This record gives sequence, structure tokens and C-alpha cells, in this order.
Amino acid sequence: MTRTRRTTRPARRRRAAWLFATAAVVVVAVAATVGVGAATGWFGALGPTPPGPGTRFVVAAESAAAQAAAQASGTDTTADAGEAKDAADFLAAQPTAYWLTPERDPIGAVAARVTALAGEARTQDATLALVVYGLPERDCGNHSAGGLSPTDYPTWIDEIAGALVQASEVRAVVILEPDSLSLATECGNLDDRVAQLRAAVAALQRENTWIYLDGGHSNWHPAAEQARLLTAVGLGGVRGFSLNVSNFNATDAEVSYAHAVARNLDAPAHAFIDTSRNGAGSNGEWCNPPGRLVGQASGTIGDDVVDTNLWIKPPGESDGPCNGGPAAGEWWPAAAIELTHQARR
Repeated sequence: MTRTRRTTRPARRRRAAWLFATAAVVVVAVAATVGVGAATGWFGALGPTPPGPGTRFVVAAESAAAQAAAQASGTDTTADAGEAKDAADFLAAQPTAYWLTPERDPIGAVAARVTALAGEARTQDATLALVVYGLPERDCGNHSAGGLSPTDYPTWIDEIAGALVQASEVRAVVILEPDSLSLATECGNLDDRVAQLRAAVAALQRENTWIYLDGGHSNWHPAAEQARLLTAVGLGGVRGFSLNVSNFNATDAEVSYAHAVARNLDAPAHAFIDTSRNGAGSNGEWCNPPGRLVGQASGTIGDDVVDTNLWIKPPGESDGPCNGGPAAGEWWPAAAIELTHQARR
């Protein structure tokens, strides 16, 4: 469920399709029905009001932090145990994206998960924030390797899409397949990635859902190259692109990069920035770097290009077996303590 990326140069990572014409037809039909696309200059907007500063995102009871907080033993009074409980409690209360992966929420179960999360968003009068992370050859065999087969992936996506349609009144943000495009040239599978992402966009579109293709980060591809990769998929049906997911780059750098990428695109483009672990900036490492801190709370920044920020990578989950961490996606109490020690004061 976690993705890990270098901040100085790309790490080695993740290494059928539905017709693109279908995506185009869906976009045109929805734009005609909603009546907003051309009038506002949105980048594939599928709802009346896009997310922005002040957006309240759901606090999910299913988060790893919430589970860690619930499992903490009240009889363990050691200093580390108390700090770990405090850190888990703090993180469990923060609006953070939920990562849908086939390992945790497989075919046959993922729709129920989305339905439950949508119910929480409805109860909280909040926006649902999902990361869809299940592409075939995910992470090119690196720490977050996995994903579905080319034949199973569309089925899984359709189940997610069906659950979102059933919760049509719930506003949702979907971060689609972190690293998939930024890694594609390195992994040699850009054509496959483009087809898979086009198909996923076509399936996931609905009113009140805003889809963001992942756009890497400011220390990876030059802005023009990242724009070329986004354009290869096509801008129809998506709101924009996500940046800094699972990374640590300073917010100002990512805001500048968002504007640079947008200037290189042929359609109006909007960005989401992950601020979950960038409170101390980057030290040049991409996998469990020490000394990092949580960043700005979700929904607190934004401008004419950057819709807002979101804690996309759940703080406290490991990037992989590096710098003392457990396997990718596992809860790591020591990291949770370090990331939150200033925020909890």
C-alpha cells in the first residue's frame, strides 16, 4: 500500500485495455449532463464544486493508525508504549487517504470496503479520499511489488466504480495509481500503463468524483517530461494530477512544480499535493528517511492550480525494509512517534 520514491533520482520501481473512445464518450456525456466543463474551464470536472482549501476529508476508522491505537495495551506503561499509543491516537484522528490495494481489499471484497468508507464520509459530512493502487507489475518489483493480473485489474476497478456509483451523493477524490506513469519509462511499459489508466479513468468517472493521475514529484522528471506522460494518457475525465505521494519534498517546491507541469499541458490542470510527511522537507532519501515530520494538515492550502493538499501516504506506515523499517505498508510505531513528536506537543 505504500509507494516509495527517490528524491534525487527515480528509484527502481513498478513495472486488455478498455477503449479510449469509451472514456471520451463518457466525458462528453457527463459534461453535457452536468453542464460545467466548458463553462468553468475545469480539467475533466465531474461535479459542481471541486475540492479546495477548507475541504473536510473523511477520518477513516479502517486506517492503520486507528487499528494500532485500538490494539495498544493499556497495561503496558513503558515510555515507548505510551508514546506509541499517543502517536497512533494522534494520527488516527487526522483526515488521511485510504489505500485500496488488492492485497488488503481483493476482488469480491473491495466494493464493500468502498461502501463502508463512503458511509463514514456521509456520516461525517466529509469528502472521501481514496488511493487506487493495484496495477499489474506494480512498483516494477521493488518494495511495493504486487498488483493484479491484466485480466483481473479491470474487474477490481469495476467493483470500486460500482460502489462509488451506489454512493453517488458522497463527494470523492481518487488518487489513481501512484508512480505508475513516472515509472513507466524506466520499466519499459508506458503503452500498457497508458491503456490501463485510460480504462480505469473511464470506469471510475461519476458526478462528485474527482480523479487525479499521479504526477511524480519535483525531484523526479522535469516538468515538461511529466506533462508528456500525463498527456499520453489524455486529460479527459480527470481533474488533474497528484504530487509528492509518499515523498518528503517541501510544499513550496511541489507547488512550483505543479505550476510548471500545468504550463506544459494543453488543458487546464489542477493538482493535489501530499503533505503527510514533508514537515521537515527531504534529506535526499526516499525509503524511511530518519528525522521527518508530518506536514500541513489536509485541506489547508490551495491556489489557481493546486486544488489543495491531503495526507495521501498514511504517516506511520513503512516504506519498506530499509532504515530499520518493516515490510512496505506495515505499521511502524517508531516512525509514528518520530513523525508526530512535534505535532503532539
